[in-house]
Amino acid sequence: MNKNYYAVIMAGGIGSRFWPMSTKQYPKQFHDILGTGSSLIQQTCKRFEKIIPSDNILIATNKDYQALVQKHLPNIPVGNILLEPAMRNTAPCILYSALKIYDQNPDGIMIVAPSDHLIENETAFINNIETSLNFCSNNDVLVTLGIKPTFPNTGYGYIKYVNSEKNIKQVDSFTEKPNLEKANEFFNDGRYLWNAGIFVWSVKAIIKQFQLNLPKMFALFNSGNSDYNTTNEANFINSIYETSENISIDFGIMEKATNVFVIPATFNWNDLGTWLSLYENLDKDESENATVGGQVIYNNSNNNMVRTQTHKKVVIEGLSDFIVIEENDVLLICPKSKEQEIKEIRNQVKNKFGNDFV
Repeated sequence: MNKNYYAVIMAGGIGSRFWPMSTKQYPKQFHDILGTGSSLIQQTCKRFEKIIPSDNILIATNKDYQALVQKHLPNIPVGNILLEPAMRNTAPCILYSALKIYDQNPDGIMIVAPSDHLIENETAFINNIETSLNFCSNNDVLVTLGIKPTFPNTGYGYIKYVNSEKNIKQVDSFTEKPNLEKANEFFNDGRYLWNAGIFVWSVKAIIKQFQLNLPKMFALFNSGNSDYNTTNEANFINSIYETSENISIDFGIMEKATNVFVIPATFNWNDLGTWLSLYENLDKDESENATVGGQVIYNNSNNNMVRTQTHKKVVIEGLSDFIVIEENDVLLICPKSKEQEIKEIRNQVKNKFGNDFV
């Protein structure tokens, strides 16, 4: 394995659209939502361990999840768990990671990826990542992986690339989540990819872009450059993190930089952002019902998803196109068509029953 290769796994989100399974105390990246025997963060880490040593894998997460990370990923050194004292989107944690890696190894090449995505065909994924790593080792570039759209999705950002025969394509522009008309236009155009939020670059290249495009943030995090990888690192981060700008890497860097390239992915991908995205990736019976966890009898019912405790016996009678989710003391029964309202439902539960249930 190449000692210059690093991975940063972002694992600080709450996953509120996966309520009631995902809660602030135990968010979705620490759940085995696919019923495979491994949590999403365990699957992500195992994927990267095929090409990157455990000592070079960093986990960026909320300070409240330190114990969960250590429980799920005991092979990751404690010093590689980057604890965010406040939620400040992706740009600050990526800059923190880059400066920490640079202090250890100025020749470092880093992958940044979410902890909770579904990747199928891992051989293809590894091949795409290795292509990105090699390209970034020899060029001052920022690389992202794009997913070829399978339908005009309005829930993802899009990347437009400059048409060429090369496998690695120059990025023309980024577009945030479009309306349906625009999504159809992008889908039919053929030069647009879904933004998967997976990035590769050298630490030198990304730090340079922070200096150019987010200079105040760079100055803030660089003011403690002698503290990284020392016993004072946590104190320094705790003292400055909350004052950092709250901005994504996409808005802060990727949409401004001129040296951005994209690799059209050759693996199957799903961001598992909603219950419906999970439903799409589950095995189903002849009536298109999907079950995770318990044992379910479906009578005159179709197109449902039921997730319960493994020992639970459930009977569904005369129900179609519903999501049924049991998690501890909470039961959610919601039409698929209302799935986008789950965050609002979560807030209602919080107001009525308190923080313990969200």
